[in-house]
Amino acid sequence: MARATGITIEEFEKLPAALAHNHELVDGELIDVSGNTADHNSLRDYLIELLRRFVRERNLGKIIAEQEFDFGGNAHGPDVAFIGADKMNLIDGRRRVQRFVPDLAIEIVSENDKYRFLKKKSARYRKCGTKEVWVLDSETRSAFVESEDRRVILEDDQMFESKQIPGFSIRLADLFDQA
Repeated sequence: MARATGITIEEFEKLPAALAHNHELVDGELIDVSGNTADHNSLRDYLIELLRRFVRERNLGKIIAEQEFDFGGNAHGPDVAFIGADKMNLIDGRRRVQRFVPDLAIEIVSENDKYRFLKKKSARYRKCGTKEVWVLDSETRSAFVESEDRRVILEDDQMFESKQIPGFSIRLADLFDQA
């Protein structure tokens, strides 16, 4: 539900934390993105735990959760984002919204999400330069993947693996079961 209209990224940056929390800026409107369930959070946290260790050990970059990025004047915070080593110098720890996009964005479907909104978000991520987007759905035990070279829906017997994080893989079923 929209709470304010016609605001910019710069104005979003200046909002009190209590107002900006659990909101994304979409086409000048604050959109409520709260409502994550324990299942959603558990899957996000497990994925972060696996990826963060792998990425850190290999000095590939950084894994970060719920960080907002500037996607063409819209502030979205993917559930999980990977920032490659070549973009590490772009991180500004004082900003609410990073002025670049991650190399990999992962969204986890929550009970309040509408498929149309997630598809639009995924398309925006790609259009703005994110190399790969994953949308994980634990209810259907599937993943929608969109990148330069593929656009596919994977079932739970297939692998979560990304060219952005070379060498990392986990079967989707194992990811969903362990979370």
